[in-house]
Amino acid sequence: MKLLPLITCLFFVVFSSCNEIDPKGEEEVSTFVKQWNENHSQLKASFLLRDYMDVVEYYGKEQTKREVQQDKLTLFEQFPDYQQQIVNGQLTITREAGLYLVVFKKRVQYSGIEGVYESYLSLILKNGDYKIVREGVSEDVKSQDAAIFPKYREINRAKSRNRQLFGDFNGDGLSDYVFVDSPVLLSETEKNEKTDTYNMCKGKCTSVINFSAPSLEAIAVEGAYQSQLENLKDLNGDGADEIGFWNIKPNTKSLYIFDATNSTLLTPPVVINTNVHKNLRLIDIIKKTGPKKITITHSSEQNGKWVLESTVIELE
Repeated sequence: MKLLPLITCLFFVVFSSCNEIDPKGEEEVSTFVKQWNENHSQLKASFLLRDYMDVVEYYGKEQTKREVQQDKLTLFEQFPDYQQQIVNGQLTITREAGLYLVVFKKRVQYSGIEGVYESYLSLILKNGDYKIVREGVSEDVKSQDAAIFPKYREINRAKSRNRQLFGDFNGDGLSDYVFVDSPVLLSETEKNEKTDTYNMCKGKCTSVINFSAPSLEAIAVEGAYQSQLENLKDLNGDGADEIGFWNIKPNTKSLYIFDATNSTLLTPPVVINTNVHKNLRLIDIIKKTGPKKITITHSSEQNGKWVLESTVIELE
C-alpha cells in the first residue's frame, strides 16, 4: 500500500484534502484510540484482537488480525513492564475517503528504556464499530529497529527459525556467523486461492543471507523459500570461508556457492534432481581438487535420462 498520501495527511496540519469530522464522530474515535492505548499498558493482547480489521497494514506490512495479536502478545511477554501513553492526551483526527486518520505522539517505557514516537492509526467505521486498518510510526523515526517494533522481532524469529552457521566469512581470522531470513509462506488456504501454483510466499519468494560481520553485505536469493547453509571453507585462496546456500524445492535442490567478501557467485547454481539422484552428500557434489580449483557434480538430462555430470572449475 502507498503511504505517501496517508503520511502527508497524518503528519502535517490538515489541508483541504482532509475533511472535517463532526464533534460526535471525533469524540467516538478519540475514545476508541484511548482505550486501544490503555489495553497496551494493561498488556491485554486478547482485547486488542477485536480492534483490527481481518487484514491490516501493520508497520508497513500486510498482516491478519491474528498475526497482529500474536505480535502484541510476543511484545508483552518480552517486556512485562511495557507501558505506553499518548503524550498530553493529544490526538489529531481527520477524515479522508471514509477513513479516520489519527496522529499522536506515543511515549513508551520498557526495561528502563523510554522513547517518544510519532505514531498513527487509520480507522474505518464498519457495522457501527471502529476498526483499525493501518498502524505504524512516521517514516522519519530513526529507531524503528528498537526492540518494541515488529522489525526487531522478525529478525529474532529469523535467527531462531534458521540455523546459525559459524565460520570466518570475511577473512579477518575471527569467527563470524550467518543466518537466513526466509520469506513468510502462504497458508494452505491461501495457496488454494492462488492461480499461480509456483507462488509459495506472501510477497516475493526471496531469502536473505545475513552476516554478523558488519563488513559483509547481506545476499538476497530470489525464488528461494526453503534453504540450508553450508560452510564450504576457503575455496579460492583469499583467506575467507565460502558460503553454500541450498535452494530446496520439491523435486530439486540447487547449491549456490558465494564468495561472501564480495557477495558474488563463484559458479552457476549446482542443480540436483532429487527425484533421481537421491542421498547425495555435500562431498559428492563439490570437492576442492587443487589451488583455486574445484570439481562440481550436478544432474544433467541426456537423451531423455538424468545422469550425474562432473565439471572442473578454476576460480579467480
